Amino acid sequence: MKKLLYGAPATTVIAVLCAGVFLLTAVQSRSVSDVIWGSGIGSTFVLWGPAVSATDMGILRTLTAGFLHVDISHLTINLITLVVIGAVVERAVGTGPYVVAYLAGVLGGSAAVLTFAWDQPTAGASGALYMLMAILVGIAARSHADLRAPLVLVLGNVAYTLLSPEVSLWGHLGGLAIGALMAGPLTSPDERVRWAGAGVGFALASAAAGIYAAGV
Repeated sequence: MKKLLYGAPATTVIAVLCAGVFLLTAVQSRSVSDVIWGSGIGSTFVLWGPAVSATDMGILRTLTAGFLHVDISHLTINLITLVVIGAVVERAVGTGPYVVAYLAGVLGGSAAVLTFAWDQPTAGASGALYMLMAILVGIAARSHADLRAPLVLVLGNVAYTLLSPEVSLWGHLGGLAIGALMAGPLTSPDERVRWAGAGVGFALASAAAGIYAAGV
């Protein structure tokens, strides 16, 4: 694990946060299989359209939901994906741009859910993880590596999303879309371009999510 996370401090912190939040929700709900609605933390911070527009601070759910998980298997799959892919991406693009891009991925997934599935409660890091998959393709393309493996990874996960009614289709596609938008600048050799690309992605995702604060 130390080898996988070497040079990836932000990925490590995000993984610990997700695990820590899950532990708190599991303790509150006294369950590892249904932790959202049985937990005060989960029900307060899960993404749900009516709750987003209900209060001035409801918009925070578009970000906090990315650190919640519905059960232990959901958490485990996402943590494995985060550690394996996130660490590679963080080392390639730099920790600062990576953090901004990660938050953009969370917000991009949330914005898509609010646009196309307003009444669907959603939680999980998957929007950001699909963003990371898109960046991984960009890294391979920038280095002139074989694109087949990262493309198969993306296409396989999209296919799984389409075939699995229990997962958030729009959360995944929203994250993938913002990742595709940022992939070019985030893999630039110029650090200023990477920062700019992550910043623009974050601004666009924030704006897309923010229009729902007033219940639009």
